[in-house]
Amino acid sequence: MPNPIVQVRGVSKSYRRDSMAIPVLHDIWLDVPEGEFLGLMAPRGRQDTLLNLIAGIDRPDAGSVAVAGTDVTKLSESEAARWRATHIGFVFQFL
Repeated sequence: MPNPIVQVRGVSKSYRRDSMAIPVLHDIWLDVPEGEFLGLMAPRGRQDTLLNLIAGIDRPDAGSVAVAGTDVTKLSESEAARWRATHIGFVFQFL
């Protein structure tokens, strides 16, 4: 099996509304091998959250996300912006 280009390890993410925590992802583990094409299916909001974590747009509450050997959870905001500009492409779909 080729080396994973994306490694998600034990990722959890919740959002806060006032004093209430709303869990979105809990203990997610995922490897995407280099050259692999895949479809991501999940309830509304969870896909976007996971993709935002992989792209370094958002930070997990727990766990780590590495893309091509870079742990994006450890990048500062400015480092993440530079990394995205050189490594990530987005295609937005609005319904």
